[in-house]
Amino acid sequence: MIEWFDSVILDWFVSIHQPVLTAALRVITALGEGGAVWILVGILLLLKKETRETGAVVLLALLFCLVTGNLILKNLVARPRPCWRNPGVEMLIAIPRDYSFPSGHSMSSFAAATGLFVRKKKWGIPALALALLIALSRMYFYVHYPTDILAGTLIGIALGCLSAALVRRLEDWYVRRKRSL
Repeated sequence: MIEWFDSVILDWFVSIHQPVLTAALRVITALGEGGAVWILVGILLLLKKETRETGAVVLLALLFCLVTGNLILKNLVARPRPCWRNPGVEMLIAIPRDYSFPSGHSMSSFAAATGLFVRKKKWGIPALALALLIALSRMYFYVHYPTDILAGTLIGIALGCLSAALVRRLEDWYVRRKRSL
């Protein structure tokens, strides 16, 4: 059942390939490569005192994603990518070398965007929209199954919430400590 679900959705994404969409999605998928756009956002937020804690949430969420997804789950599950199993599909981007489950692009994007959303909804809404586009681009380029995307999204949301909660606790502890001095 899951394989059927994955293949039907991936087949649909392959059926909509067209040059303009491919060009746009190449840019979007590149933004998520290695969490690049989210790392940049986190660093920029760290630079201003007013947004420092939000930057910490984003970067902590990305660190959790690196450990949880790339170091543990991908190697534990070791799920081959769809492009490895079906080499007949024309690849529009370079074929990734690591395993498929969960989607690191989806996980890091949703973790960072969720952290932003929890801290400041005005920033979080466009960040979540970008996270969704990055996640969808991974299916368009035939490098992830929909279930990889779904798992990456859910894990990312959980890690974004966890990061926001941890930073909030540290903020509260720091304020209490400062008052008691």
